[in-house]
Amino acid sequence: MQISLKASLFALLLLAGCSSEKQQVKQQEVPPLNIQTITVKKEKIPIWQRYTGMTKASSDQEVKARVPGILEAIYFHDGDYVTKGQKLFKIEQTEYLAALKAAQAKKQQDEASLALAKADVKRYTPLVEEGLAPRATLEQYQAQEAGLEAAIEADEAQIQKAEIELGYTIIKAPINGRVSARLVDVGNLVGQGESTLLTTIVNTDPLYAYFSPSQADALLFQKYKKKERPDAFIEVPDASNLRLNGYVDFANNSVDALTSTLTMRATIENKERQVLPGTFVYVSLFINDEYEFLMIPPEVVFTDQLGSYVYVVDENSTLKRADIKTGYSSKYYINIESGLKDGDKVAVSALMKLKPNRKVITKDVTKSKGIQAILKQNKLIPEE
Repeated sequence: MQISLKASLFALLLLAGCSSEKQQVKQQEVPPLNIQTITVKKEKIPIWQRYTGMTKASSDQEVKARVPGILEAIYFHDGDYVTKGQKLFKIEQTEYLAALKAAQAKKQQDEASLALAKADVKRYTPLVEEGLAPRATLEQYQAQEAGLEAAIEADEAQIQKAEIELGYTIIKAPINGRVSARLVDVGNLVGQGESTLLTTIVNTDPLYAYFSPSQADALLFQKYKKKERPDAFIEVPDASNLRLNGYVDFANNSVDALTSTLTMRATIENKERQVLPGTFVYVSLFINDEYEFLMIPPEVVFTDQLGSYVYVVDENSTLKRADIKTGYSSKYYINIESGLKDGDKVAVSALMKLKPNRKVITKDVTKSKGIQAILKQNKLIPEE
């Protein structure tokens, strides 16, 4: 019994000793955390405003039959990209070739008659002057000459008309662009009594992107814009690497009374025809780069019940919470109106491990992850 009690006491003491050792381990200082920081400062920043928009073809042309006839040939495949002047359709030409030949033959006939009338006038003129022939006969030949000259002018007009109508039998693309599906097939009668719609062509380079800033935004934009044709670019949702550049060249002349918005348009370069009309896009509009802001990446900002804050590193290499007041923001940067000052070192890595008063070992990455680096990486510095 006594041995058992001693054994129990020994076991308890052993456990107590182990527990004390564990506590000592826990109380050991947490090792410093390796983090990256950027050094912030107030500086001139290009300001871009982002809106939702919709693309539209810069030109949308209907291709119609301008003369009646049987459709004889189609020279494209549905959805092809065609160039201005390229052949698209052919209407049977037999009737129009015959009309042209008839007009040309009529002109030749009238030219022959005119030659005879001129010869008669030439022959009778000296006879009348010498009194050897009646003047009425000369005047008759002169009238025939004038009438035939007028007839030849009419013949030339008829030939021109016949040539035009013959030309209309070959239907060509009026613009560069992508052609839609054909709306008629070979063998159909087209243009009979109406100009039959055959297909449509849309030009997507350049491409238009329409967007509608609020009335207040539009006024600020007009006040602070730096360029007459401000830079702009579009991005397509779910296509992170797709960005097309352009410029704003149109603003409507009135505000929509129902929505208090102003319709604006960006003309976008779309050489590879990657974006089609009717695509939902984000339109980013450059406003100005003449004003100074203190900007940081938005992903380093935390929010709780007390408001927004970031972690800064003090002179003792210790993390401190810095409560901030934010202003203008975008997906690329956020303006800090108060709470930070020039030279502050803001933590930008290991964000889930950051805690107040924790010791850190820092690496400055301002050159690669600071705001200027973000501007360059995302091509947000407009060209002069």
